[in-house]
Amino acid sequence: QVQLVESGGELVQAGGSLRVSCVASRNVFSAITMAWYRQAPGKQREFVASITRGGTTDYAESVKGRFTISSDNAKSTMYLLMNRLNPEDTGVYYCNAGFGYTYFPWGQGTQVTVSS
Repeated sequence: QVQLVESGGELVQAGGSLRVSCVASRNVFSAITMAWYRQAPGKQREFVASITRGGTTDYAESVKGRFTISSDNAKSTMYLLMNRLNPEDTGVYYCNAGFGYTYFPWGQGTQVTVSS
């Protein structure tokens, strides 16, 4: 079973940048579409961005133009670079399989807090 470990979240000021990482216990990024999700307090988990095994990316409208998803297959790692952060980006960020694929067990996520 694949294990996912997210890291890199922290407290940042509005307008700042942050990169979060997701390490998988085996290289799934060259096999299936992987994605970032986030969950704000009191809200459901939502899609943020995805990347196919061929490198095609997709983004939620709310982050398009500000966030960039990428992966390094050699390191079994996926990244999410977040620019121009705003308080609405606050939440726990998770990585997992993309739409249409069976989810792996969810990791603990990484907390991103954007102060105004």
